[in-house]
Amino acid sequence: MKSVLFGLLIVLLFQSCKSDPQIIIKTELGEIVCDIYIKDAPITAGNFLKYVDEGRFEGATFYRVVTMDNQPDNDIKIEVVQGGLYDDVHPNHLPPIEHETTKQTGILHKDGVFSMARNEPGTAQADFFFCIGDQPELDFGGKRNPDGQGFSAFGKVVSGMDVLLKIHERKNEEQYLINPVKILAIERN
Repeated sequence: MKSVLFGLLIVLLFQSCKSDPQIIIKTELGEIVCDIYIKDAPITAGNFLKYVDEGRFEGATFYRVVTMDNQPDNDIKIEVVQGGLYDDVHPNHLPPIEHETTKQTGILHKDGVFSMARNEPGTAQADFFFCIGDQPELDFGGKRNPDGQGFSAFGKVVSGMDVLLKIHERKNEEQYLINPVKILAIERN
């Protein structure tokens, strides 16, 4: 009996020390591997993983790049690569999720951080973006959005930043890629 209890304790201890889940985004330009911070951002990370586990990213692309020179009307400039389902009424969308701020999670928009795109707080669904360089204006209290709530960060690139930089450098018209980059699959790693 003692050995069974000891074994169970070891299994529980191992599971509690288990690292964050990883996902792999397979694109036509290469692969991007990311840690997903499920413990720190359970709502946002859980939503993203539900899309992954249910195969809801079928047909997704990287379709938008924001660079220093394609946002002339913005006083607060950022650099990101955005992807997802693109269509606001896509049939694979789940209901919008509650907004988790960086003040709540502690996950700041640093280089390679993975975050949810949104309009108003509480409207995030399936579209996401990656930070190219540190982007503090996307954090809670940042000035990129007038509401000051920032965006919901929930993970970070482990490998494949070179793929994101290739996407970031592609030709665009008013931030939208002339040739969107196909996402072949998003799955747990």
